Amino acid sequence: MSNSIDFSQTPLPTVYGVNSFSNAVMRERLPKNVYKELQDVQHGEKELTLEIAEVVAGAMKDWALEKGATHFTHWFQPLTGLTAEKHDSFIAPTIDGKVLMEFSGKELIKGEPDASSFPSGGLRATFEARGYTAWDTTSPAFLKQDPTGTTLCIPTAFVGYYGHALDKKVPLLKSMAALNKQAMRVLRALGNTNSARVVSTMGPEQEYFLVDKALFDQRPDLMLTGRTVFGSMPAKGQEMEDHYFGALKERVALFMRELNYELWKVGVAAKTQHNEVAPNQFEIAPVYASSNVAADGNQLVMENIQKVARRHGMEALLHEKPFAGVNGSGKHNNWSMATDDGINLLEPGDDPASNARFLLFAAAVVEAVDRYALLIRSAAATAGNDHRLGGHEAPPAIISIFFGSMLSEVLDALADGKPALSRGGQKMQLGVTCLPALPLDLSDRNRTSPLAFTGNKFEFRMVGSTQAVATPNTYLNTAVAQVLSEFADRLEAGGGTPEALIEVIKNSYAAHRRVVFNGNGYSSEWLREAERRGLANIRTTVDALAVLVQADTVELFETQKVLTRAELESRHHIYLEKYSKQINIEAGVMIDMVRRHIFPAASLYAEQLAKAASRFAAIGAPSQPQEKRVKRICELLSQLSDESDKLERLLLEVQDLEVSPAKAKAFLEKVVPQMTTLRSVVDPLEKLIAKNFWPFPAYEDLLFKL
Repeated sequence: MSNSIDFSQTPLPTVYGVNSFSNAVMRERLPKNVYKELQDVQHGEKELTLEIAEVVAGAMKDWALEKGATHFTHWFQPLTGLTAEKHDSFIAPTIDGKVLMEFSGKELIKGEPDASSFPSGGLRATFEARGYTAWDTTSPAFLKQDPTGTTLCIPTAFVGYYGHALDKKVPLLKSMAALNKQAMRVLRALGNTNSARVVSTMGPEQEYFLVDKALFDQRPDLMLTGRTVFGSMPAKGQEMEDHYFGALKERVALFMRELNYELWKVGVAAKTQHNEVAPNQFEIAPVYASSNVAADGNQLVMENIQKVARRHGMEALLHEKPFAGVNGSGKHNNWSMATDDGINLLEPGDDPASNARFLLFAAAVVEAVDRYALLIRSAAATAGNDHRLGGHEAPPAIISIFFGSMLSEVLDALADGKPALSRGGQKMQLGVTCLPALPLDLSDRNRTSPLAFTGNKFEFRMVGSTQAVATPNTYLNTAVAQVLSEFADRLEAGGGTPEALIEVIKNSYAAHRRVVFNGNGYSSEWLREAERRGLANIRTTVDALAVLVQADTVELFETQKVLTRAELESRHHIYLEKYSKQINIEAGVMIDMVRRHIFPAASLYAEQLAKAASRFAAIGAPSQPQEKRVKRICELLSQLSDESDKLERLLLEVQDLEVSPAKAKAFLEKVVPQMTTLRSVVDPLEKLIAKNFWPFPAYEDLLFKL
């Protein structure tokens, strides 16, 4: 456990942001003219100059050195979905054998990590190693501190030699620029002359499990795949509903306290923490921020969850489904749009002008989600999420939006040209006083909805717990930007009149309201109703990723200048390859666990049981119970041998295929079903073997011991 902070004695205001080179720090340390120019750069109003970078680099270096930093790194997010960093020291040797501490504007602006070993999906050949990192001025630099030392981390974009985006950040920043451009066009058409820009905002709720480190180290599947590929449910799981929001165990509370402080120090506003539904499952949620800053912050959240857990003798599991039979873990992506002068564009408001504006932007989201439903679905497509979607409070694979009855009634009435009634029975004059003064919570929550409106934002509940949130937000931003650009065209052509505004809302919602569903997303009735509405039910990652190379997807991203065809094709290749590799590893782990651990352990137990039966029979004692169990164990061992051999044959067969959609499809259709079959043999076998013979910690230990 870290001893760097005395939690009981350290006031939070003195800790928050202490390791963040935030705007407040820059305002204090930079000359006023430099700070002002850097603000203009952050807002996209000016280009960054080397002169400004030199001044910022000097101030950043002095700040970092004062706090004990010895190295700096360009911190970036390659297409692995994780973060990467190459450390350089500040030292510059002098001719007299001493050193100076240097950090230039050029070093701040640009780095050159080797790009050959990161996923590129064909954008770079293996022998073409050059890649560049570029300073992201909109996301604060921060310090990483641990017993090994202190490092200055500079959030950066990562591109290839020819400028192709090789990371998650570049497309996100471009999508935010596209959304800003088109949303501002709409606002100007509506007569807003005060707001200068629109920013997409996001607050990701991070779910995770904690297990005892000693138990974790005894499970090869957890160590190598992040989930248990075998494991029978104990007599008690989550059915008593006693863990959700329950009192925190002291060990967990201590971990959470240190986690909060580590995040607060780097300026991540960790706000909420609690026990989740499944045993040993937890959640942490920050205060919302701009999508870019929030995406960087979530990477720090995941990293610190795992780092701090180990200090407390635990291991954090971020996998979407580490345990079969209980809730999986998601990352609810709370997405909205806000202006620089404080207007939340998805806030219904309490006056006619804001009511109409809200309905317009809400309609834009509905149309975007309906038109680009397959793209939105692909944003949550991972091998881990395939285990989670469709049950245990995870939404189904059918994309829909939950509005609640009140807003749905208003929008339906508008689309149908009918009078809408308030809850008091009074008519609402659509387009003039569209909504009465309303409370923030216009609807109940719906845990089965992929995209639920929750008062002043949309909660995208499909995102998996391991995922980098940059990608889902890139897709949302780009889809909504495209619809807003078309809205702006119509509003500008109509002079921005109330009649033109209402016509846009009416026509858009009437054409796309099929995607709005306020009922139970788990019901069989919804499956049939969704099919009747023409809504796709894409159940698997392999099928969901196909949309990335479809013509309408390419047109969308190229029109909004977010991703090129080549960049989309590369991502399609990378994500399919990642899926194939993940399944390949999991299947290999299953075979290894069966052959090296489970088969020998079960055989030894059967042998001991058979000897006991013989001894009982020799003295005339009943031996039938032992013989019956031995027979059943041997039957399962025979199946175990056959099914593991079959899995190995299939694995070798699929591994020989070239990397392509066909290979991923083969893993999905051949290997995954056989993995399920093998597990159906192992899990019942576990229940027949004495606990002291079974080679791995059981679910009851992993889920209930902390």
